[in-house]
Amino acid sequence: MSESEFVSINPASGDELARYAALSPAETQDKILRCHQAFLKWEKVSPQDRASALMAIARQLERDREQLAGLITQEMGKPLRESRSELDKCAWACRHFAEMGQQYLRNDCIELDESRANLIASPLGVIFAVMPWNFPFWQVFRALAPALAVGNTLVLKGASNVPGCSQAIERLVRQAGLPDHVVTNLAIRAADTGEVIANPLVRGVTLTGSEAAGRAVASLAGTHLKKCVLELGGQDPYIILEDADIALASQKCVQSRMLCSGQVCIAAKRLIVVKAVYDAFRTAVLQRLELFHPSDPMDEQCSLGPLARRDLRDQVHQQVQASVATGSDLIQGGMIPDQPGWWYPATVLENVQPGSVAFDDEVFGPVVSLVRARDETEAMELANSSRFGLGAAIFSASRDHALALASEQLQAGSIAINDFVKSDPRVPFGGCKDSGFGRELGKLGIHEFVNVKSIVMAN
Repeated sequence: MSESEFVSINPASGDELARYAALSPAETQDKILRCHQAFLKWEKVSPQDRASALMAIARQLERDREQLAGLITQEMGKPLRESRSELDKCAWACRHFAEMGQQYLRNDCIELDESRANLIASPLGVIFAVMPWNFPFWQVFRALAPALAVGNTLVLKGASNVPGCSQAIERLVRQAGLPDHVVTNLAIRAADTGEVIANPLVRGVTLTGSEAAGRAVASLAGTHLKKCVLELGGQDPYIILEDADIALASQKCVQSRMLCSGQVCIAAKRLIVVKAVYDAFRTAVLQRLELFHPSDPMDEQCSLGPLARRDLRDQVHQQVQASVATGSDLIQGGMIPDQPGWWYPATVLENVQPGSVAFDDEVFGPVVSLVRARDETEAMELANSSRFGLGAAIFSASRDHALALASEQLQAGSIAINDFVKSDPRVPFGGCKDSGFGRELGKLGIHEFVNVKSIVMAN
């Protein structure tokens, strides 16, 4: 693969799908200029017409659902039914911000002693979205929908292994009837992002990706005084207390961990179980994992697809081996199958403790880490013993007690009780600590990339 092109490869087989030309620096800057010129017109479009445009995008997503779902599955390997669900969620986000955008952004007024302050939210301009491969449409649309509702425009750098998806998003928005360049795909490499952030026409940056990518983008954004929102990795603790419904907890934890072949930032990565119910929970998890067998992701019945790239599969395997070397017990899986493509089986590690890779670092694959806690107090300590703070969950029959623990003790941005963590267009989403900062979605998310004008007027 040359620097002048991107190659799309099917992770289920390792076969090449297509090649896409990379932009030159001059072409990149020209596209940013065109996106800015589109912004100067788009910001003047009425909120009602912008809402209608988002509705049109939702309809286009639904019209193209089967074709786009196939593209997602072929480029990054998730089961086809999960790809369809991803597109449905994108349409939901478009409809939500079409319906709620004006309410989220409505002007506010503060009465002062002898004057009043009017608070007016206005768009910033071109927003640069640096997006990952695991949800190549959803991650983009949770930035795109609120950005367009506000009146911003978007330049997109998708991951290099899903170039077809990034190109399809730009095409889909245009087919929905929006003006050219309101959403602009930038087929560039990670090394080129600095020049985009430095461009004075770019007014904000949103990134979903690794810790390393987040540190690099935050540094560049700070240098150039650009607002940024970062959604980075997670090592989410799912806490199973003594009074938990074991059948429910095991079902939700396994469902969360195996989604997208384990390649989800908010997956149930550390299952922290109090001693009293550990054995019962362990048995239930192992039974549920028997349903997850690697198979063709284009098959309607597929439960576990390949990992997205060879290097990612190899990294997961190395992390499993490193965890075993430091005391964790491998009780299922953990072997690379001898077949084409980048497959990895459902894997279970037991006796996972602080200091092991499976406890400390994000494992982006179908690897369940079982952590035994003496009691609730140690379970909460173990949950917070992480540099990450993205998501978490608590399973308990006492919802009030679980709510108190989540509110007062857990260090995470998104917490579920008796369920697994999901992003939802209506609810702010994001993390703390090394999982990033800022929020996407909901009212808080739409306000991340606006200029709130405080206009004080004498009475």
